[in-house]
Amino acid sequence: MTEIRHHEQGYELLTPEQAHSVCQAQPAALLIDVRSQMEFLMIGHPVGAVNVPWIDEPNWEVNPQFAADVRKLLLGRVSGRDRGQVPVMLICRSGNRSVDAAHALVEAQLPNVFVVSDGFEGPLDAAHQRSSVAGWRFNGLPWEQC
Repeated sequence: MTEIRHHEQGYELLTPEQAHSVCQAQPAALLIDVRSQMEFLMIGHPVGAVNVPWIDEPNWEVNPQFAADVRKLLLGRVSGRDRGQVPVMLICRSGNRSVDAAHALVEAQLPNVFVVSDGFEGPLDAAHQRSSVAGWRFNGLPWEQC
């Protein structure tokens, strides 16, 4: 596993491969897909990811309960004293929304927050298409679609 890149904002960056490795090694790890519910269902998502939208329809406003929703998910993962050890990994389309969501979690004092760099689909390529340069799908990691 390559070195985890620490970010000055209180969260850490993981490559999609690193995030997948964490999921495999730590069953209590939480991989949260912060995209809209429609993106999560129709475009696909990493196997095992939980959808907690950062911004969602119908109003496309930031979810004011985001940190509380994440805390609720952590409650069912491990006992109280171990809760701070659970990696909370955030993934979106290309990594931008995850950064905003990570800031909210850090501000809410959640420990072990990670952002999956390049997200699920990665950046646009020269032809303005995704999933052809980087990201979870590009790297052939397990994903599913409804």
